[in-house]
Amino acid sequence: MPRTTARYKTLPDYLLASMPQKKRDLIAKGVDVIDLGAGDADLAPPIEAVEALEKAARTPAMSRYGFGLGLPAFREAVSRWMHRRFGLTFDPMKEVVPLIGSKEGISHLALAYVGAGDVALIPEPGYLAYLGGSLLSEGEVHTVPLRPRTNFLLELDDVAGDVLRRTKLVYLNYPNNPTAAIAPREYLERTVKRCREYDILLVYDNAYSELAFDGYVPPSIFEISGARDVAIEFHSLSKTYNMTGWRCGWAVGNSEIVGTLAKVKSFVDTGQFMAVQAAGVAALDAWERFLPENLKIFAERRDASVAAFNEAGFPCVAPKATMYLWLPLPEGLPSAVFAERLLTEEGVVVLPGSALGAGGEGFFRISFIAPPERIAEAARRAGRVLNGLLATAK
Repeated sequence: MPRTTARYKTLPDYLLASMPQKKRDLIAKGVDVIDLGAGDADLAPPIEAVEALEKAARTPAMSRYGFGLGLPAFREAVSRWMHRRFGLTFDPMKEVVPLIGSKEGISHLALAYVGAGDVALIPEPGYLAYLGGSLLSEGEVHTVPLRPRTNFLLELDDVAGDVLRRTKLVYLNYPNNPTAAIAPREYLERTVKRCREYDILLVYDNAYSELAFDGYVPPSIFEISGARDVAIEFHSLSKTYNMTGWRCGWAVGNSEIVGTLAKVKSFVDTGQFMAVQAAGVAALDAWERFLPENLKIFAERRDASVAAFNEAGFPCVAPKATMYLWLPLPEGLPSAVFAERLLTEEGVVVLPGSALGAGGEGFFRISFIAPPERIAEAARRAGRVLNGLLATAK
């Protein structure tokens, strides 16, 4: 049996990848499973996207290689939407790169910028694509814990100077998964300033830019002066349009940075199915119509989640963005133990904080991916497990 590489062996387990089979096993046993684990809503995508996909899939030309160029209409739709949403202008042919979901672009980017001896700054807890891409590029990962005392912000000023001088890129994600934290403009301004000072590529994952509540409007990093010199921003159709399985996203930035990612991709894929990109055009153009009603559903689920989990013994406040609650556990109770007991005893899927890095220990995440009544039932079950664990610990 051939041996795997040292860099492969640095990859941790990806808990969410094993969860579908665990769910199937429980359901086969007759367990009533409530899944609040992945950020994968049970809601329908825009009808315009479905109809556009059906039409495009019947067009033979759409089944040919898209290559890096992809469907020019998708690039143009992205450019229009970035201007409509943020007031920003990007050349669709030079400053936009279509992606097979933002995850692959985020992972592949490190291959171009991080090598042996270079540092990648990773928020912890954080999306594991940041970690995976950095480890596979053989870079040195430096994790920065996101904790309540800093409002879950990754502060570059807290990183040692010798580390910053070797840092090639830093991953930021606000609105944040899993903590639901939001980033004040002043924070983004000083972070861009630091990245310019140290010549660090700022990888801004803006997948949750449209899942915001109570009047909050998340910005683009490119609304910050100087960001075009040092940043690339990733977006996805997954969360905004309930299109997680469609795998369609994009990155924007200056032509040099975007072109670097596009070159890497030219060696690892031949582009997203162009019929899906055609559906992406329809989704983006339906933004004003689709978003308000979709947000209303998520807001109802958010409010139901906050009320139910507070009542069940998990103190929390309503987040201003994302589709998550980041819930604290009593000190000394391992998140993996709690999540496993909740799954096996009560059939509820949640994500233990430790699955997103050691910095996530002490918390667990739930997603607003079920109706309010199912979320409330999941909270009651979680409360029972918590009470049982606390009673055993006495």
